[in-house]
Amino acid sequence: MFLLRDDISEIARLLEAGGLICYPTDTVWGIGCDATNDAAIERLTKLKGYEENAKKGYVLLVDGLPMLNRFVPEIHPKVQTLLAYHMRPLTIIYKQALGLPESVKAANGSVAIRIAKDAFCQELIKNLGKPIVSTIAAKANEPFPPTFGAISSEILGGVDYVVKYRQDDKEPHEPSSMAYLDGSRELEFLRD
Repeated sequence: MFLLRDDISEIARLLEAGGLICYPTDTVWGIGCDATNDAAIERLTKLKGYEENAKKGYVLLVDGLPMLNRFVPEIHPKVQTLLAYHMRPLTIIYKQALGLPESVKAANGSVAIRIAKDAFCQELIKNLGKPIVSTIAAKANEPFPPTFGAISSEILGGVDYVVKYRQDDKEPHEPSSMAYLDGSRELEFLRD
């Protein structure tokens, strides 16, 4: 496993209570909250200065296919194959969502979800028992921070907890690949 200075069960309780965290994902550092808590999502939207872009929706992280199946009505076999064999972290945009608030969905009702590959994220999501919002740890229209040291003090001061795990990583990270199934049931990549 990995050595942590963070108590995952305490972080999960903070998320359950509507808290915001800054945390490392399998891609870049993100700001997260319980993806089913409207009040937490509203706080996150304000922290990012994202109000006018809020109808673009958020990326959500789940811990595996069983959780993904709880929140999307159908996972096409092409998507299942892609999820199984794609080497990089992969966010898929699904046309519909089940049991998720409108505040995490795009204006057309779609939702972007990634199965987290990072052990810390998987354990945190498993403890929470629900998806976590994952949006880059930067204000709207600012570049993503490739390392923890690039996160602004405004973002760090605006969350309830900053995860200690991987703060010392110096290797820059990039956002995930992103794809969706088009009307012809062909996979289209928005970001490779």
